[in-house]
Amino acid sequence: MQAVDFSTLNAIRAELYDSSIPARLEQVYQRDRYTIALALRTLKRRAWLDISWHPQAARICFGDSPPRTPDTFTFSDQLRHQLGGFALIAAVTIAPWERVLDFQFAKRPGDKPIYHLYVEIMGKYSNVILTDAGDRIITVAHQVTAAQSSIRTLETGQPYSPPPPLTDTVPKLSESRESWQQRVSLVPGAIKRQLLKSYRGLSPSLIASMLQAAEIDPETPTDTLDESDWQKLFQRWLEWLEKLDRSNFNAGRTSFGYSVFGWGIIEPAKDVHNLLNKYYTQELNTQLFKQLRHQLLQKVNNLLKKLRVKADGFQQKLQQSEKADSIRQQADLLMANLHNWRSGMKSIVLSDFETGKPVKIPLNPEKNAVQNAQALYKQHQKLKRALSAVTPLLDEVVTEINYLQQVEASLNQIENYSNFEDLQALEEIREELIQQKYLEDKQNYAPYGKDESNPHRYLTPSGFQLWIGRNNSQNDRLTFRTANDYDLWFHTQEIPGSHVLLRLEPGSVPDDRDLQYAADLAAYYSRARQSEQAPVVYTKPKYVYKPKGAKPGMAIYKQESVLWGRPQEAKLYIK
Repeated sequence: MQAVDFSTLNAIRAELYDSSIPARLEQVYQRDRYTIALALRTLKRRAWLDISWHPQAARICFGDSPPRTPDTFTFSDQLRHQLGGFALIAAVTIAPWERVLDFQFAKRPGDKPIYHLYVEIMGKYSNVILTDAGDRIITVAHQVTAAQSSIRTLETGQPYSPPPPLTDTVPKLSESRESWQQRVSLVPGAIKRQLLKSYRGLSPSLIASMLQAAEIDPETPTDTLDESDWQKLFQRWLEWLEKLDRSNFNAGRTSFGYSVFGWGIIEPAKDVHNLLNKYYTQELNTQLFKQLRHQLLQKVNNLLKKLRVKADGFQQKLQQSEKADSIRQQADLLMANLHNWRSGMKSIVLSDFETGKPVKIPLNPEKNAVQNAQALYKQHQKLKRALSAVTPLLDEVVTEINYLQQVEASLNQIENYSNFEDLQALEEIREELIQQKYLEDKQNYAPYGKDESNPHRYLTPSGFQLWIGRNNSQNDRLTFRTANDYDLWFHTQEIPGSHVLLRLEPGSVPDDRDLQYAADLAAYYSRARQSEQAPVVYTKPKYVYKPKGAKPGMAIYKQESVLWGRPQEAKLYIK
């Protein structure tokens, strides 16, 4: 993930002055443990400024409105108490080439600052510190004690001390090419590494875009660059410094991240803040998506393994219980043939009542014939009791397995992050597992304050809408809340998968192509995705029922018709 460097921070600051300084601070909301959002009101607009000290995605940019969930963080509460209603009058760098912005707050524009909010954008050492006018720390996002750092501490009540100054050479527009080239090439090495080591204010992403613009491989050794290479690179170097000096920025996405200087841009951005908001939202959501999907799949797979072992144990007990009748018959045979018993016998062979075939009955030599028969009767009763006790337990385990296989199928269908809907669908699965007591809510999880997530939507060959649930929550919503009397409901037959709804208007009649299209996608969004074909049932939604006490996503149906879905064909529909 690309980090905000000195150049990007200057672009952020320049746009802040253009749009939102001065501004009144109306509200403070903490989105998560690393991000606060400040509601800034100007004469023209009200916008939310995100300030994040995330170790991999520290940034400052205007973002979306926060969710409706309550803010329970202490840091934001302290900021609200101190800064609420104050005016943001300035955002200045505390020293040349430092990645620290000083947000200054006063009672009104033109007054002297009463509070300073220092935002340090320094990778994993990023932090946000609120001080009074005398730079005494009031609160800090992440306190740093003497036990954690012997160089610099950040604790409430202490004077604020800026980060230790950098010792690298400062880039200057006035420096000659000869001096610059000599400094960079003094020690032979890859050009990207030598640039990074020679000057402050540079970042790997900035160097990568600069070298790309100069058409130089980043791994090229400095002692192999020719005169034209040095000339092209120096021109880009001067271009960077000139744009930085004039606050002339051109932001956009690149193949390796983003650029604020127009180099290698493949997708122009409206402005720097919009670019950063989209980039870091996408990157963080992708990271969160991968972690959450892995955790949920691992949890569901572990649960299924345990339940399958449990089911196997119950099956074995049932198989033993099936022998109950034969054991009772052995006891009856023994009681009818007491005269054939002899003391010390370990087994006896008697003829079956009905078939006349020999039946070998094991005996306890220490017991007589009546006692052995009684022991067999007791064993018969025990097995019969086990049969009546184990059967409902097995049914319960099978129901759980079917439910978790349905959850597993949903997780396997959400393979990669493409938009917020994917992450939201995973969050809904997580919330469902918490509600079903399969997961503990250790983080006091609260769902997003946004609307419910949306299902997949496709158009059939005749132009009818086809809605497909992403998870059990959506499945239940589609089947029991959204569906009307004219729709058709599809699902793979006895195979875990999504509920599929073919939306129809009164009088509309889908043709065979529409039905096959729906069946193909129903098969694709199921555990049969890798098969060549799978049976798919379809019926009217009014013939689909949820059994009393059934878990989310589970349903029974009647008056169904069957089609063979082709999941491999469905791959062509979703491209």
